[in-house]
Amino acid sequence: MDYNKISIEILKFGEDEVRFVIKGINPTIANTIRRAILTEVPILAIDYAVIIENTSVLYDEILVHRLSLIPLKTDLEDYVLPEKCECGGVGCNHCQVRLYLEVEAKEGPVVVQSSHLIPEDGKSFPVKDNIPIVKLEKGQKIVLEAYARLGLGKEKAKWQPVAACAYKYFPIIKVDEEKCSLCGECVENCPKRVLEIKDNKVRVKNPIECSLCKECEKICPENAIKVEYNDKVFIFRFDNLGALPSDIIVLKALEAIESKAAELKSILSKS
Repeated sequence: MDYNKISIEILKFGEDEVRFVIKGINPTIANTIRRAILTEVPILAIDYAVIIENTSVLYDEILVHRLSLIPLKTDLEDYVLPEKCECGGVGCNHCQVRLYLEVEAKEGPVVVQSSHLIPEDGKSFPVKDNIPIVKLEKGQKIVLEAYARLGLGKEKAKWQPVAACAYKYFPIIKVDEEKCSLCGECVENCPKRVLEIKDNKVRVKNPIECSLCKECEKICPENAIKVEYNDKVFIFRFDNLGALPSDIIVLKALEAIESKAAELKSILSKS
């Protein structure tokens, strides 16, 4: 594989969704990038909590589980992984942050939301304010201290920076104009609306959206359409949960791959 020929084209780079095309790599490298984004990028997540008072309908364990799945804004300049901290992972201001929650339903029902979680550092707030945690009826109360730390997705899913990360081969759709009768079956049956009839021809208007289901190929009565793919070009997509900016997620994933490759090279050189 010639790494000098690798290129990247950004299709969409938003706060919530990222899509890009990588050319010049193979499926092994593509899957390595996917796994690194899911499992090797550190973010903050609530690891445990001290329940001071809980008269809600939820057991303490369920309550803490819900809290742990709330994405938190993460500043990687201020926090390190516990195993790399000078405290040895016992817990200090460099490897964990404390959050407080105190809500009481005094006059009527109250929905406890992520906005009620107040971080001690004033920065590690939940990425969304309206994530529901539990509904309190009149007279019920929750008081707790939650402790969040950096972790990796390979340890638990709550430390994954993205909701999903996937890739697919770049589609290649070929239409034989001599065979095509313009019946329109392929256009009507394409679930992604990739095809259209224009100027008396079946045209591919948006190949990026093709899911390679080959439904158009199966339905064509004239066998005039073929769906193939390029196994050296990949369309990536991930949905960012908001703990880190999208560009930082990609950079940290690539740094993790580089670090592991250097470690493997070092081990092999000694054997």
